[in-house]
Amino acid sequence: MLSGPPITQEETAAMFRAALDPFGKLGLTDEQAADLLNMPLRSYRRSKAESPGRFPRDGRPRLSYLMGIHKTLQIIFSAAQRGYAWMRASNATFAGASTLNVMLGGELSHIMRVRRYLDAARSGW
Repeated sequence: MLSGPPITQEETAAMFRAALDPFGKLGLTDEQAADLLNMPLRSYRRSKAESPGRFPRDGRPRLSYLMGIHKTLQIIFSAAQRGYAWMRASNATFAGASTLNVMLGGELSHIMRVRRYLDAARSGW
């Protein structure tokens, strides 16, 4: 899990606003984005339209891992669109599933798995 001080509500709100751009570039539906954040769809849409409210218990770590994945993709891929396309492509490491489909599996551990995979790929270069 994450180490260090707890993520504040202000940091969570900033990460949520920052996550909306990659969600859009990935072509996520509101339903998929809400699933990634483990939020009810209605809460996600309200947070997107107004300002982020309360997040589920694992919402803050999810946002943190998603931001880490986004940052790592920026490091690995020189063109952002290549990174987003890679997220949707079949991946032999995940038995042919895309990394996006792995992350949409519903559990925080699925997002963590993709983050660890990308961190390992990055450190090998």
